Amino acid sequence: MRTIKLTTGAPLTLDGDLLSVLETLYLEISAKHELQSTFEDMAREIQHIIGQMSDDDRRHYLSESLFLNIVSYENERLSAYVKKLTKK
Repeated sequence: MRTIKLTTGAPLTLDGDLLSVLETLYLEISAKHELQSTFEDMAREIQHIIGQMSDDDRRHYLSESLFLNIVSYENERLSAYVKKLTKK
């Protein structure tokens, strides 16, 4: 486990937990700027984080991200299907 820094100076511990990365990004980029940050602001910060990661870190977090996204996608599809069924 190691710690890197966001451009704001906030520490980010790379412990394999994608949700802690997302929470830190939200707090430091979105919440501290009262939700006025732009897509570009967030994209720059993500690139900054990725630039500090090792190849192993990047592989791990990509795998976690894809897993989280497929679960979210499946849930959205299932929700749409259930709504369609209940409207009949």
